[in-house]
Amino acid sequence: MSEDRASRRSFVDWILGAGITGSLVSFLYPVLKFVIPPPVAEAIELNVVAATVEELPPNTAKIFKFGRRPGLIVNTPAGELRAFDGICTHLNCTVQYREDFGQIWCACHNGLYDLSGKNISGPPPRPLPRLNVAVRGNEIVVSRES
Repeated sequence: MSEDRASRRSFVDWILGAGITGSLVSFLYPVLKFVIPPPVAEAIELNVVAATVEELPPNTAKIFKFGRRPGLIVNTPAGELRAFDGICTHLNCTVQYREDFGQIWCACHNGLYDLSGKNISGPPPRPLPRLNVAVRGNEIVVSRES
């Protein structure tokens, strides 16, 4: 009779343990899926229509989406089109073009870049990565440098 009780008790213990383990897994799995996002592959060859020629008169700029990151296309006061990665090399803030200074500016910590992307003041440690610019008809197409 005691063996029968022991086997019943071990069976109940096993059932309770399995239920508790299943509950913990069912609670923790969604939390882990939220905290650890799946990897998203970035496209290797990327061409994006950043703007039209009419959108960018001289001494203006536009922020555009380049893959998963922002990009910045600048039409200099001399009328040259230049494109850069739109993320500051200091703390990953989005940069913008300041028409009054004729420079690229990061508002987070007042970092400045010249129109070639070189860091000239503030905390940015590196120049902005350049992107290729091509005009195809009325469209300004930006692509990665090869």
